[in-house]
Amino acid sequence: MDVTWPPSLWAHVSPPGPDLLALDGAQEAEVAVIGAGFTGLSTALHLREMGIPVTVVEAAEPGWGASGRNNGQVIPTLSRHDPAAIVARHGAAGERFVHVLRDSASILFDLVRRHGIEAEAEQEGWVQPAHSPGRMKVAERRVKDWARFGAPVELLDSAAMERMLGSSAWFGGWWNRTGGHVNPLMLARGMARAALAAGATIFARSPVETVEHKDGRWLVTTARGTLRARALVLATNAYTGEFSSRLQPDVAKEVVPLLSWQLATQPMSHNVAATIIPGRQAMSDTHGELYFTRWDARGRLITGGNVAIPVDQARRLRPYLAARLQRLWPQIGEVTFEHVWSGYVGMTTDFFPHLHRIGPDGYAWAGCNGRAVALSTALGREFARAVSGVPDDELGLPFTEPTPIPFHGIARRGAPLMLLLYRRRDAKEVA
Repeated sequence: MDVTWPPSLWAHVSPPGPDLLALDGAQEAEVAVIGAGFTGLSTALHLREMGIPVTVVEAAEPGWGASGRNNGQVIPTLSRHDPAAIVARHGAAGERFVHVLRDSASILFDLVRRHGIEAEAEQEGWVQPAHSPGRMKVAERRVKDWARFGAPVELLDSAAMERMLGSSAWFGGWWNRTGGHVNPLMLARGMARAALAAGATIFARSPVETVEHKDGRWLVTTARGTLRARALVLATNAYTGEFSSRLQPDVAKEVVPLLSWQLATQPMSHNVAATIIPGRQAMSDTHGELYFTRWDARGRLITGGNVAIPVDQARRLRPYLAARLQRLWPQIGEVTFEHVWSGYVGMTTDFFPHLHRIGPDGYAWAGCNGRAVALSTALGREFARAVSGVPDDELGLPFTEPTPIPFHGIARRGAPLMLLLYRRRDAKEVA
């Protein structure tokens, strides 16, 4: 796989990451973490806060994968499932997970503040507008469900939503005050620097080929070296099968890596910016073909989307998404996209994240389903607690067995066509 940096807005504006060595020769560690994205770096930071030694092994560079390429919205929910569904599926472990999810945005922003990480972080809230009256009923249920667990949520009518977003396109909706947005690549690189400063070791440009539990220790093998450790956290999500088909294939095959495209406009004038999401909240609505938008630190609107037929996506998305922004905010005028890039979203068939115990003191997960930034960071804290010896009945980790998707290759090739189904569902009313 090509590991050159993708030409994203974030790569264009972010300071370079730390200089790191590759894993070479035989190394020993207390805890081995595979993947220097949000999960792996959060795990490392929280372990060092506990005084536990940790070594991270990254295939490319910190933030190279999905963690550095996404929209940067910090959303303290799952994409499809609310607390009642999570508890119904996982029982007491699900209830603990709901509390982790409820606090996930604050866990991220608190980590940024605690370590002084420069990430263009803005905790102004996350809002989900409803695109139909039926989706408004869904918003009402979500507010009621999350309020039962103490989340700072509020239902908004159409007038309040129009004031918040500067658009009359929606029927109302709801929001959570703890959400917000970040520059995700700057966050990943900042987390890596903070982990190094706290005493963690990070190896880069070292794709892991295999992991196995052998003679009471985990053995991590790369092309040029090995790492033996008491505990292991596999934090590779949608990229688990991209560098080696032998790296936990059951986990790799339970998630479909789906390309998500991000587009950044030209900087907007202050007059226009004052009328579009003036409070600078992160916004992603109730369409299955998701409408999502946020401001960056330089006056650019960052949005995105996908196409059903994955051919020449960047060129085809520019006019399509420009027309969408102009429809939602007629005052925006001409829209020019100066940066277009993509990265994987790890999708599961049931839209739940899948969390696993893969052996003694060994953990893995996959399936962010579009909620990676807050969720991954919070899971890093929980995995750190797990390898530190916190018992399962105190963790917000509802463990399951890996469930590979039958005919995974076919499912992966056909996944973009699901967009056609989402568009059809979006046009229907939902009770």
